[in-house]
Amino acid sequence: MKPLILIVEDDPNILKYLKITLEFNECQVITANNGKEGLKVLSELKVLSELKDCPDLIISDIMMPEMNGYDFFDAVSNNPTYCHVPFIFLSALDSPEDIRLGKMLGADDYLTKPINEDDLLATIAGKIKRSKNTDLINKKINEIYASYESEKKIIYKEQKDLIVLMEVVWDDVIGPKLENYFPKDIESDFPLDKIGSQLYDVISSIYGQDYITRAEGLLINVQNFNIMSYVFFDSYLDKSFRGGSKDYMLSLIAPKITYFQSLIIKQVFLELSSIYKKQEIWDIEEFWNKFSDIFTKPSLILANSV
Repeated sequence: MKPLILIVEDDPNILKYLKITLEFNECQVITANNGKEGLKVLSELKVLSELKDCPDLIISDIMMPEMNGYDFFDAVSNNPTYCHVPFIFLSALDSPEDIRLGKMLGADDYLTKPINEDDLLATIAGKIKRSKNTDLINKKINEIYASYESEKKIIYKEQKDLIVLMEVVWDDVIGPKLENYFPKDIESDFPLDKIGSQLYDVISSIYGQDYITRAEGLLINVQNFNIMSYVFFDSYLDKSFRGGSKDYMLSLIAPKITYFQSLIIKQVFLELSSIYKKQEIWDIEEFWNKFSDIFTKPSLILANSV
């Protein structure tokens, strides 16, 4: 099936050019003239039987009437149906500050006008491929957990109760192993070991073991347990392990993680990973508090990121 792309742009000439270009390159395209209309188009997808109920990618201008691109992105990223859709800002605002703001807000990419067709197509292809891999991971993970008939869906009354930080390492004998987690008093029927090891197995099977050897992050939706997980893979040289390196996965679990939050989460994981690779002692509770602040003090996180 052709990828479905939503373009939100108020300039009719640019909108026409993008639509023709993407359709020529085997994409299915729907359009809107501003953010408000874009939300309406998204809401109507479910009743259009010939289309998917969710686009594979969204491309949006920033400066638009009625609802600008930033407000549109905020609405999309906070909607559970669309918050995982790759989102690209396309704008004439090309200063380093504008680009940084767009990426800092959590958009997958930021392209500037005038449009470079090769850059546009390469960016779209990369985002859609990554999105399809993530969808495949989500499907496999949820198929695995669906087989556990005795498992209960975990529903927490307070979001803070479900923020869990996990460390999973590769053991040459037993495979992925839950090494550490916080908080320690998590309810006993919450299967952290299963979630950790199976996330590791599924992601490495889809991307290949080479994926573990570089710093990468993915946002995963584990529907069977009503949770989301941001997983971060990396490794460091260690001749005592098979292949000469120690592979590990750091993961944060929460009921909901938006694109904006995932961007900040990745930055914290990069900080933690730099300590981890030096084999220095790190305080898991200290880092858990940093992650907790992302959910409980978003204005503070935003201010420190600009």
